[in-house]
Amino acid sequence: MSKQTYKVCFCCRRRFKLAVSEAPQEIKTLFGKYSENGVMSATHLHRFLVEEQKEIKATVQDAQAIIDNIRHLIVFHKSGLNLEGFFKYLFGDLNPPLPPKTEAHQDMNAPLSHYFIYTGHNSYLTGNQLTSDCSDVPIIHALQKSVRVIELDIWPNSNKDNVDVLHGGTMTSPVELIKCLKSIKEHAFSVSNYPVVITLEDHLTADLQAKTAEMITQTFGETLFLPDSECFRELPSPESLKKRVMISTKPPVEYREAKDSKEDSLKINKDSGDEEAWGKELRSLHSHYGSHKHDNSDDGDDNEDEEDDNDDVNKSKKFEAPEYTRLIAIHAGKPKGGLSAALKVDPDKVRRLSLSEPQLEKLAADRGQEIVRFTQKNMLRIYPKGTRITSSNYNPLIAWMHGAQMVAFNMQGYGRSLWLMQGMFRANGGCGYVKKPNFLLNSGPNGEVFDPKVKLPVKKTLKVTVYMGEGWYYDFKHTHFDQFSPPDFYVRVGIAGVAADTVMKKTKTLEDNWIPAWNEEFEFPLSVPELALLRIEVHEYDMSEKDDFGGQTCLPVWELREGIRSIPLFSREGVKYKSVKLLMHFQFV
Repeated sequence: MSKQTYKVCFCCRRRFKLAVSEAPQEIKTLFGKYSENGVMSATHLHRFLVEEQKEIKATVQDAQAIIDNIRHLIVFHKSGLNLEGFFKYLFGDLNPPLPPKTEAHQDMNAPLSHYFIYTGHNSYLTGNQLTSDCSDVPIIHALQKSVRVIELDIWPNSNKDNVDVLHGGTMTSPVELIKCLKSIKEHAFSVSNYPVVITLEDHLTADLQAKTAEMITQTFGETLFLPDSECFRELPSPESLKKRVMISTKPPVEYREAKDSKEDSLKINKDSGDEEAWGKELRSLHSHYGSHKHDNSDDGDDNEDEEDDNDDVNKSKKFEAPEYTRLIAIHAGKPKGGLSAALKVDPDKVRRLSLSEPQLEKLAADRGQEIVRFTQKNMLRIYPKGTRITSSNYNPLIAWMHGAQMVAFNMQGYGRSLWLMQGMFRANGGCGYVKKPNFLLNSGPNGEVFDPKVKLPVKKTLKVTVYMGEGWYYDFKHTHFDQFSPPDFYVRVGIAGVAADTVMKKTKTLEDNWIPAWNEEFEFPLSVPELALLRIEVHEYDMSEKDDFGGQTCLPVWELREGIRSIPLFSREGVKYKSVKLLMHFQFV
């Protein structure tokens, strides 16, 4: 019995033993270079910030503030930092990889079409696209993460006397529209003051459209942006729309026809393809699960831009709804004539076009430059294909490299695609708007625009050194990775961007170490650094099963601060760990 007890204790000692975090050799060398007699003064630290960290605007006062901020963490010489203090500063919260988070630092005075906008898809769903509950809670969570475009599918309730939000034709349980609107009002600007766009997928009769208009007007009051004219020639800027809410949807069919016979061209021919596939998938699942308790069914996904001209019953329920139409700031619509006609640019009118991810891929194969030209003035929204029932997502880079502003994602669908989306919108202070690169906005002397398919020469190379990591011992159960020994960590690091730049590499695996020190350098040649995202993942090697997840982050390359930086890591769901982080070095050559 005593032997067995001793064996367990021995395992526990091995399992819970934690080595002291020690500065890598390069940190020690830099400390020697920028210190005197083992002390780094504010003047020394200022030199380090300017020369090594490339913080050319840093002052001696900034350096002194850093020293003062970490005094409580360590005991050090009264006139400056010792090596331990310098190391703690580099590996701490005062040394992030991106500029300090402010509301925005890019030019926010260009038209909305000049920005990528953080966009949600079916923002009210709590889980999968078929059976999850509809709620205002995921809308609140999205707004608290700076998502700026909220999508609501609006339907008559079961009594046909009020408006519900739900995913039509599915078994999702409804939530009242008014509850969603009130939550949007309360949380819209809790993180970012830049405009929130509500895209409506409308399945209402005219009387309920009027009721919706009243709800929207009363809920948002002066916050609601009301356009001066029916359509913009050019969209207003995010700066001019601060703390405003905008509505974007397709104008009611009958009202458009009565207003101007020319608008008849905006009636939508229902495309076969993704919408049809979604309907078939639903019908198959309906046979398995049974009918939906809601009377209305929808064979299409995101059919705000899809109107079946042969659906006489649906059309007969719609007639002039001017109160509702007056609220629409960004008009949605797809001209008759299929995808080839959808990209025509009207010099007198701005509109929003919605395409599914397969439709985008189809168009990009043959008409990539037409998409870019369209998005220089108009809004393009891309949404997940209908078969993504589990709320998974797609590669957003295809849409971004063609200038699509609203790349709609299932924010509840975790995974690498969503990590890329989160990485993009860490840029520009996390305000939910990121200025598109100039090459997507500019035209040549003969009207030529950026061609996403052309392979470009390398513009710059990013050198990345992965020094070490720490924090798993505190944020994970000690038996999470291995029941009997410390974890075996490795790092995957790479680029998500245009095809020529996209690559993933990995460090060696370090066995039995809670504080792994890899000290490995990688080089990433970049032809389009303006769209490159640095992907970082930590995994724990498992010989017999799938490797365990140990944290991730994604960072916009164009905003990376050079020098040695502390990189906080996040969970699969995008929640920042309290302690887990990496120490890395970035350099552009």
